Amino acid sequence: MIAALAQGTSCLRDFSTSEDCATTLSCLRQLGVRVSHDGQVVVITSAGTLKAPAEPLDCGNSGSTMRLLAGMLAGQTFTATLTGDESLRARPMGRIMEPLKMMGARVESQAAHAPIIITGHSPLTPLSYELPVASAQVKSCILLAALNAEGRTEVLEKTPTRDHTERMLQWFGVPLQITRASESSAAGIAIEGPAQFGARDVSMPGDISSAAFFIAAAALVPQSNLVIENVGLNPTRSQFLSVLRLFGADIETENIRDQCNEPVGTVRVRGGMSPPSDRGPNSKAPYLCGSMIPALIDELPLLAVVGTQIEGGIEIHDAAELRVKETDRIAATVANLRAMGAEVEEYDDGFRVKGPIRLHGATVDSRGDHRIAMAFAVAALIAEGETEIRDADCVAVSFPEFFDLLESVVVY
Repeated sequence: MIAALAQGTSCLRDFSTSEDCATTLSCLRQLGVRVSHDGQVVVITSAGTLKAPAEPLDCGNSGSTMRLLAGMLAGQTFTATLTGDESLRARPMGRIMEPLKMMGARVESQAAHAPIIITGHSPLTPLSYELPVASAQVKSCILLAALNAEGRTEVLEKTPTRDHTERMLQWFGVPLQITRASESSAAGIAIEGPAQFGARDVSMPGDISSAAFFIAAAALVPQSNLVIENVGLNPTRSQFLSVLRLFGADIETENIRDQCNEPVGTVRVRGGMSPPSDRGPNSKAPYLCGSMIPALIDELPLLAVVGTQIEGGIEIHDAAELRVKETDRIAATVANLRAMGAEVEEYDDGFRVKGPIRLHGATVDSRGDHRIAMAFAVAALIAEGETEIRDADCVAVSFPEFFDLLESVVVY
């Protein structure tokens, strides 16, 4: 998306094969951007401006696509409609509509859900906006809109969220002012608009949220020895590794380097969880909550699976955002763990999983959610007996090669 707003030609290497990313490219083509896609190499050529689409932009299952495109479209001079599949049309969009309206765009919808009709305005009015919920997607939406605002736009966040957009804007040469949080003030990211910037080549790091399933599987299966190279180790994304180490996983990172303004390195995992010496059979469940949650949000169902194997289990709160993902991930995680024999208590904002317990094979329902399907594929590896995952093809949303790659590293 940033390359589509830049002037010139950008070559993006190691581009994801996911359906979500293919959907984004399709939307950009409809907006007049020249896109060449050959395997994992994508070439984007743009004059730095977008054209009115002839038809609604179908964002498929991708909330990131819809929310970030909304920010791009807010500063254009035409009307466009954003829609998606049934799951995406049920997800909350009021959180992006409010700031975009404050900036001068006209944004219409039914009950703050897609389809969303955006009539852009150029230039937009700058604003200072404090995020009411910790959301990198909302933050990124505003930052992309700020590129077409007349003056300084600042986004304030009390809880740090993923910073890939800020890093990529900087890589493309957009000057940002970033202030860290203090006891008396929130962190801030500011852009002086309107901003013009040129194309640049990008090499993509491996997605740690996809690697997480293999890291957890290797940690849980005794005698495993797995090496994952060129994986992104952005601090706003890699807290999952710290939590697994806390649980007793043997994980090392090495060869850490900077790649296109993102930290990248190698992750080594050896199997068999070795609980710390202070964790005995009467240990309380590790408690994940508060500012930890935004950095772990995509990995929480997977951590629930891990929690079934550690002393005391795991307890998670402040994660109500899971209920408005591709499915209600709290309900899906609880139901599927119970089907596999785990004892789970469900809360409005999370759950408590008791452990350790030997899981048994069962029929589990992904509910069309890629992360639920992959999390319970990991659970199936440590369960006794056969597990069937319904609607497992949904993994294509983010990781089409998941099951083939899993098959390639599992030793029977």
